Amino acid sequence: MLFVPLTVRNVIDEGFSTENAAVIDQYFVALMGVALLMGVTSSLRFFLVSWIGERVVTDLRAAVFDHVVGQSPAFFEKNHTGEIQSRLTADTTLIKTVVGSTASIALRNAFTLVGAVSMLIYTSAKLSALVLLAIPAIAFPLLIFGRLVRRLSRKSQDTLADTNVFAGEALSFVQTVQAFTHEDADRGRYRNVVEVAFRAARERLIARATLTALVIFLVFGFIAGILWVGAQGVLEGTMSGGLLSQFVLYALFSAMSMAALTEVWGDLQLAAGASERLFELLSIDPEIKIPIDPVALPDPGEGRVSFEDIEFAYPTRPEVSALGDFSFSAEAGETIAIVGPSGAGKSTVLRLLLRFYDPIRGRIRVDGVDLRDADPTDVRKRMAIVPQETAIFTESLRENIRYGRPDATDAEVEHASEIALVDEFVRNLPRGYDTLLGENGMTLSGGQRQRVAIARAVLKDAPILLLDEATSSLDSQSERLVQQALERLKAGRTTIVIAHRLSTVRGADRILVVDGGRIVASGPHDDLIRESGLYADLARMQIDAPIGAAAD
Repeated sequence: MLFVPLTVRNVIDEGFSTENAAVIDQYFVALMGVALLMGVTSSLRFFLVSWIGERVVTDLRAAVFDHVVGQSPAFFEKNHTGEIQSRLTADTTLIKTVVGSTASIALRNAFTLVGAVSMLIYTSAKLSALVLLAIPAIAFPLLIFGRLVRRLSRKSQDTLADTNVFAGEALSFVQTVQAFTHEDADRGRYRNVVEVAFRAARERLIARATLTALVIFLVFGFIAGILWVGAQGVLEGTMSGGLLSQFVLYALFSAMSMAALTEVWGDLQLAAGASERLFELLSIDPEIKIPIDPVALPDPGEGRVSFEDIEFAYPTRPEVSALGDFSFSAEAGETIAIVGPSGAGKSTVLRLLLRFYDPIRGRIRVDGVDLRDADPTDVRKRMAIVPQETAIFTESLRENIRYGRPDATDAEVEHASEIALVDEFVRNLPRGYDTLLGENGMTLSGGQRQRVAIARAVLKDAPILLLDEATSSLDSQSERLVQQALERLKAGRTTIVIAHRLSTVRGADRILVVDGGRIVASGPHDDLIRESGLYADLARMQIDAPIGAAAD
């Protein structure tokens, strides 16, 4: 492009005469060559820069997801998953647009601006001095408004994330929304949320539009002034018409480049705001960290567990003690049941054992190793869990069961399914094990979902089994089937059972009765039922019969 004004100058100064026809032809042939070169290099630039944009965003998404998925549950107590998804999608898409397109335009125009200004100085030092005076006048509002646009861009992205959070929750629980006829209320709330996002975006657009208008006026105002000074030089004979044309073209290139940079400056500030949000996530260190030199757990695992004087409070409720002076031990192959009223701290025991959190005081050991000294991944590999609410992914039944051990063969998956009694309902599925289960397994009943969770635990074949109220939400028939599957699963494993229904823990080797985060009683079922305590009260309320009958 910088070659074009030189050609125009020579054509004008040498004149359109027949004597100079061959020379002029050479200039136009050269212009055609420049056009061909520009076409080839522009297409190459487009491909390479677009590829870089896709590559950067792919790596960035992977890095953010890798980092977020390794965070402890305390992180997700403070951050909405909908907002995190917004950062992974909307923010990275914006960065892709900037890196793959806007950055290319910015680089090209930056080079053009530097080259054009250099050629301006070469063409006329006097007129170039006027141009150099114009650059600070143009750059100053660019910097001032650029900071404003960046701040407003961050605000716009934050409000957009809020809309994603609300929409995600409403759609995830759409059956609850419809059951309570809450559609109109949620529609109104969503409209309000998106209006807030619109107002934030409008503020950003006003700032960008003002910046664009100001810079374009200043740029072309200075060009008009420079052109007037140059015209005076032509009239006085100190400058040729071709030289003035060359200077004007270079000034025009400078102005166009500056205007283009002004346009993309707003986009770059948008990307900067999005990048801040992403790097905020990447800068958060997991609260549960891998030791620099982790202690290896014994191999093979025995399944011994001990809690020693544990005191714990959740990070979001530090003033409320979840567990206090909590101690117990489980030998290899032993079944320990933990019962008590809601909020007593039962599920907290499992969360600490899985090392989702660290206790404030005390030690938790698995096979004699303090969990703080071990790699959390190695600890969790020693455990299989059957939760109260089973997570079912939008994949086939086979892949959902294989979640327990991703390298398992089809034969191993089907064997685990037989032990967990999953095979009883597989034959009724349209494609058997290859049937897609839909979002959160809506096609399965509660009992079927629990049996899938049990099959995962069977497939994992870990020495420690954690059962978190695995039958609390099931009907009698489903509970009976699930209990059969659980009895098979518990064989030869250390099992820790959390339960509301006392009928599910009667066969435990030892029952811990928990109230207010403390163990208030422990022992086998028959001993506890004869005591006049919390366990007997729970049994009386559930069975609604004399204690003697409850023991039968």
